[in-house]
Amino acid sequence: MKKTISLSILLFAFFSLSVYANPTDPNDAKKGTISGRVLDAKLKQPLPYVNVIIKNTTGETLTGGITLDNGSFKIEKIEEGNVTVSIQYIGYKTYNKAVTLKRGNYKVDLGDIYLEEELEDLEAVTVVAEVSTIQQKVDRKVITIGKDLTTAGPTASDIMNNLPSVNVDQQTGNISLRGNENVRVMVDGKLSNVPVAQLLRQIPSTSIKSIELITNPSAKYNPEGMSGIINIKLHKNTQIGFNGNFNVGVTKEIFAKFNSSIDMNYRNGKFNFYGNYGNNIGKYDNFGFIDRLDDDSRQDFKFFNNNQSHLYKFGVDFYMNDKNTISVFTNQNTFSGNGFGNTFLTFPGPINQAQLFDNITDNISSQYNVAYKHTFNEAEDETLDIEIDHNNFENDEIANFNFRNFSFPPNYTDMVDTKRDQTFINVDYVNPLNEKTKLEVGLEARFFNSDVDYESSGLTFDGQGNIIPTPSTDFEYNRDIFSAYATYGRTINEKWNYQVGARFEQVLEDADALQFFSDNTTASFPFENEYFQVYPSIFVSYKASDKNTYQFSASRRVDRPGLQQVNPVREWATPRVSSFGNPELLPQFTNSVEINYTRKLKKGTITAGIFGRLIEDNINRFVRIDRNNIPAGNAILTFDNFDNTTAYGVELSSNYRPTKWWSLNGSFDLYSQEQRGITEIIDTDDLPNATEADIIAQNTKVDNVVWNLRLFNNFKATKKLNFSLFTMYRGEEKGIQFTRKPMFMLNTGMRYSFLEEQRATFSFNYSDILNTMNFEFDGVTPFPSQGQFNWESNTWNIALSYRFGGGKYRALRRKQRDDNTKQGSGGFL
Repeated sequence: MKKTISLSILLFAFFSLSVYANPTDPNDAKKGTISGRVLDAKLKQPLPYVNVIIKNTTGETLTGGITLDNGSFKIEKIEEGNVTVSIQYIGYKTYNKAVTLKRGNYKVDLGDIYLEEELEDLEAVTVVAEVSTIQQKVDRKVITIGKDLTTAGPTASDIMNNLPSVNVDQQTGNISLRGNENVRVMVDGKLSNVPVAQLLRQIPSTSIKSIELITNPSAKYNPEGMSGIINIKLHKNTQIGFNGNFNVGVTKEIFAKFNSSIDMNYRNGKFNFYGNYGNNIGKYDNFGFIDRLDDDSRQDFKFFNNNQSHLYKFGVDFYMNDKNTISVFTNQNTFSGNGFGNTFLTFPGPINQAQLFDNITDNISSQYNVAYKHTFNEAEDETLDIEIDHNNFENDEIANFNFRNFSFPPNYTDMVDTKRDQTFINVDYVNPLNEKTKLEVGLEARFFNSDVDYESSGLTFDGQGNIIPTPSTDFEYNRDIFSAYATYGRTINEKWNYQVGARFEQVLEDADALQFFSDNTTASFPFENEYFQVYPSIFVSYKASDKNTYQFSASRRVDRPGLQQVNPVREWATPRVSSFGNPELLPQFTNSVEINYTRKLKKGTITAGIFGRLIEDNINRFVRIDRNNIPAGNAILTFDNFDNTTAYGVELSSNYRPTKWWSLNGSFDLYSQEQRGITEIIDTDDLPNATEADIIAQNTKVDNVVWNLRLFNNFKATKKLNFSLFTMYRGEEKGIQFTRKPMFMLNTGMRYSFLEEQRATFSFNYSDILNTMNFEFDGVTPFPSQGQFNWESNTWNIALSYRFGGGKYRALRRKQRDDNTKQGSGGFL
């Protein structure tokens, strides 16, 4: 019926025009025109190519256009009635104006419209600031990634070391926060099954909008991660029309490494389609040595990897109406790697031995996500979110071990097939009870299942001195978590804010390692664990003035062992060290307290804070003597629960602009950690005849104080040319079994923007100029040792990025949540 009426109106208008040929006749006054001019509020200069959108009263887009070079626009043939003129431009606040087109008012001239720069953290548009900033919020520290930090390197892994309290082991990819690797890493509030080190090397630095350091998360977050959560937020490509970004780069010291990515988005009407592709292809060189001081032996390591990884994402948002939105997306990640390694073992005299290692690894991770959002009012304050996320991961690895001058073991091949999947179902409800009070409640179910099949052609000891074929192992591990949370927040007198909450969780775990021996016998090692925990949290903020803010927070968290930590299948091996998980590893619990103070300066901000942690059943690396081959002096690298430990520290960070052409971000952190645990030594000088009776377990306590310093300088030579200088010092760190020596790094870079609106950027970065980044350590137990590991840190990188398109539109704002699975794996943690 509506279509018939509209058609009749159009035919009548056409007939009137034909007969009377009078466009000003009142009978034809059914369509109107809106015009005006858009200027920069500060510069008073015209803004070309600005999006002008005409919407009806329900928010639907009727028509639109863009401004000309002189900033003017003229939108014609607009149906009469009440409409909204929405003027949107990248980097500026949206201008909305209600207009009524009616008889006598069909031609509306809005005159000069001044757009102000957008200073807030935009959710719906890609805006890249020139200079990075650090902002302390009530429950997190937000680092906005400007163009200056993107010159630190091509990937997320490269820029992490520039952030306060964050460290990345560039050799293993392990990431730590406040000196602790028990940290969750999320991307846009979600965790993939992709190993963290692999994932960080796939995310282009130019795609990162901000990074949130949530060191004391509230009860609405999953309680995983002793030191907190690192959430990487990417730019949102939900802009009107077709637009996107393209990035390409190369990094080299010994071998060249290539990375590229493209993000594309098309928004029209009720649908928003988006997709991206990224890759990281290159060869990697690592080398190092370990000297054993008890027998004067030495192990020299040389590792080479040729890796290719590809990341694909596609999704669509469907805006049903103003109150209901459905969004679906999928991530597909593929990885293939060829590795080769040499381990040379030398003793005093003519004895020399070698292990040659090569492996082929292929894995694929698939994520499928659907989310529904309902808003109960126009202000979008009261909302209901329902989300289902499923992720599966498959990894196949074949590793060959060849030995020279070894009487044992003989050459062998390991084959490992890993499958795991995880499913999350979440329901979240937010209700602002009034302008100063907000209630949030939610339910969540998480299911994690894994299966690891291991086969080997090698030989091993059976624990009684007999040599037998290495048994095959089928390891299954399952964890189900059911949780509910509630938080209540209130503002008092515009100065005080507080939020209290609690999360209630029931956890069910079961695992079984089933071994198959050559004589057709089997052995089973089942493990079950069930526990209920409450995780409370409290946050208090006091704004003494516009320049001074104080914050206090406290929470209880948990770190549940990850698959690699509980997997009894051998992860890797050298002639003298083998790495295994511990199926009976228990979770550790952390009670955290934190106080922060933020001071706004005329040219920047400064934030200072202190924190304290009490860790129960601390999980840590444990090196024990290999009972199956004690005379050889071999060791087993695994995990264990240690005694309760404490940690406390101070942090200081600031972003400051001394002049218009110079800005800097700096941070300093110092933390003290007490560690207790059991270590082992062999109490005999006659190692070839040592037995289990010679192994002595001893209680060890270490009081460790570590400090780190970072300083990032950005120099603006011209409007288009910038230079950067970054330095970092990581202090000595003592552990129960070894001490890591200090580390120092100095980087420099430049960035040049060109083309219209500076859409293209060329950057150059030179890392570790003095070639001082290496992992150097002294070991104490179970054998006295010292060593060093090196990687390609003295690198140069060139990169080119280009962005296209414009406009913006509100995207579906998904809930930010983390996962329940430990992400750390192998290496010396």
